[in-house]
Parts: sequence; C-alpha cells; structure tokens
Amino acid sequence: MAQLKLGAIADDKPIKLTVELPAAIHRDLVAYADALGRETGKDTIDPAKLVAPMLARFIAGDRAFAKLRSVRKPTSALPAPAAPTPTSEQG
Repeated sequence: MAQLKLGAIADDKPIKLTVELPAAIHRDLVAYADALGRETGKDTIDPAKLVAPMLARFIAGDRAFAKLRSVRKPTSALPAPAAPTPTSEQG
C-alpha cells in the first residue's frame, strides 16, 4: 500500500474557521480520513481535522510563497539596532 502524504494528526488547540466545500471535496476528505485511519491504526478520523494539515502541507510545498515569505519578514523579527557607544574626541 502506498504511504499517504499526511501522517498522524496532532491534537492541537484549534482556531474555528467556517468554510463551504463542494460536495466532491467533502467526499474525498471522508475517503481520505478513512484511508488514513486504516493506515495509522485509528478507528475513525474526523475529516474536518484533515483540512489544517493538508493546507499546511500545501503551503509548505509552495516554493513561490516560501520565497515571498523570506523576502517580506516582519519588522518585529528584526533585532533592535545597537546603541551607539560613547566616544571621547580630543581635538
């Protein structure tokens, strides 16, 4: 059996997000959850729990987004400038 791209789903504190999916996508999520449950030895996996890891994997694999993200780093991540050191000039 081929190994699925997603592994076990981490139980993390979720943020609620409501989306509408086409019925075909929902059917695929249900089928994927069933296959993942069999592969990982779990009885039932809630298909909704697959959405976040699938999106994370998609985003992680998007090279153009990774490049864009590395160019636009938030300013809070930059180190504070060093304070000038006092100098004594004799002249």
